[in-house]
Amino acid sequence: MTLSPTHASRPQEPAPGPALGAAVMDRLAALAGFSGDADGLTRLYLTPAHKAAALAVAGWMEQAGMAAGLDPAGTVVGRYEGARADVPTLLLGSHIDTVRHAGRYDGNLGVVVAIAAVAALHAAGVRLPFAIEVLAFGDEEGVRFPVTLTGSRAVAGTVPPAFLEARDPDGVSLAQALRDFGCDPLALGRAARDRARILGYLEVHIEQGPVLEAENLPVGIVTAIAGASRLAVTVEGRAGHAGTVPMRLRRDALAAAAEMVLAIEAAACATPDLVATVGRIAVPRGAVNVIPERAEFTLDLRSPSDRVRREGLAGILRACEAIAARRGVAMRATASYDEPAGPCAPWLMEAIAEGVGRLGLRPLRLPSGAGHDGLALAGFCPIGMIFVRCAGGLSHSPAESVAVEDVDVATRLLVDVLRHLDPARLPGRA
Repeated sequence: MTLSPTHASRPQEPAPGPALGAAVMDRLAALAGFSGDADGLTRLYLTPAHKAAALAVAGWMEQAGMAAGLDPAGTVVGRYEGARADVPTLLLGSHIDTVRHAGRYDGNLGVVVAIAAVAALHAAGVRLPFAIEVLAFGDEEGVRFPVTLTGSRAVAGTVPPAFLEARDPDGVSLAQALRDFGCDPLALGRAARDRARILGYLEVHIEQGPVLEAENLPVGIVTAIAGASRLAVTVEGRAGHAGTVPMRLRRDALAAAAEMVLAIEAAACATPDLVATVGRIAVPRGAVNVIPERAEFTLDLRSPSDRVRREGLAGILRACEAIAARRGVAMRATASYDEPAGPCAPWLMEAIAEGVGRLGLRPLRLPSGAGHDGLALAGFCPIGMIFVRCAGGLSHSPAESVAVEDVDVATRLLVDVLRHLDPARLPGRA
C-alpha cells in the first residue's frame, strides 16, 4: 500500500557530514509532534497519531530515494534498491510507537537515523551490493493491546492468529484497528520476508542504560538482547489480630514475601549477567491492625544468556520455597512471559566494531537489558544493534535525552558500516 505524505512531512534532506546529527534531531522534534496527548508524547499502535507519524516517515523515505509503503501490520517500509536486481536485502529500522508520556528518542531515533543514512548514500549516488529496507514498526511497546512486536513478528512470519482477537481497553480488536488504519488483517502473511533473501537486521537505538555514559563513549556494540522471564508470585499465610498473636506464632504472608524479595535481590547480585526486579507488591484486603494473610508480587528476570536466566530462576524459586516452608506459608509462582535472548550475529558485531575503529573511537561491547524488535527477528535472520549514549540512562520519560554530537556519530557510523559491508564475505554467502 502506497502512502501519500502531506507537504508538511517533507523537510530538506540531511546533508552528509557533521550536519547529519542536527538534521536527525530536527526530524525527531517534528516526529514528537504526532501525539495522542496535548501535553506530552503518547503515540500508540494504530491510532490517528501513529497514522500521522507514518505519513511523515513515508515522506522522508521518499525524499531519501526510497519507495515507501505500508505493510499489512502497519509497518512503514522504505526500499532502496541495490546495485543489481538480484541482490539480497539488509533490514534497518526500529519503532515509532511510544509508551504513554514518552521521550522522543526511544525507537524513533533508529528509524530517523536509518533514513538519514540512506539519504546520504542516495545523495552520493551510491548503490550497494545489497538492497536496504528501512522498517518503521508500530507495536514494539505493546501498550495499546495485550500483545507486542506485531510488526516485527509479521516480518518474521510468526504472528499468532490469536493476536488479531486481542482487544484494547475500549474493546477494539487488533483486527478492527488494522482495518481502521487501512490494512488488511487477513493479509498479515504477506508481510513475511523470504529468509533466503535477507542478510540481516541492524538497528540503532538509545542505550536506555548508563554504561556508555560511564565509559564516556557515544556509541556501543550490542552483543545480545536479554531474554526475560516474568512471574506473578502469591504467598498465602494466616490472618490474625495485630495485637494478640505472638511473633513466634505468626504466619505473616507479607513478611515472608519481603524476605523473598531480598533473597531475589541477593541472588541477582551474586550472579553475573543476571538482573532481577520486583516491580509491584500488594496486600489484598490489608489493614493496619491485621497480620497479612496474602501477599502478591511480580518478578522480572533478565539475562543475555538463557542458561544464566533459567538457572537463576530455578535457584530463586528454590530459595523462595525454602523461605515459605520455614515460615509456614504457601507460595505459588505463575509464569506470565518467557522470551529467549536474542544474540547478535558475530559478523554484524565485527562490522560495527570495524566502523567504530574507522571513526577513531574505542569499540565497547555490551548487552541490552531492554527488549527490542530484534527479539522477534533473532530466530529469523542475523541481528545487530548500535547503542547510542543517553543522559543518565533515562528512558520512557519526557526527560529522555541524547546529544546531537552522539547522534551524528551514530549516523556516520551506520553509513560507514553500510558502505563497507560485502555480502560475498559473509558466513554462508561465499
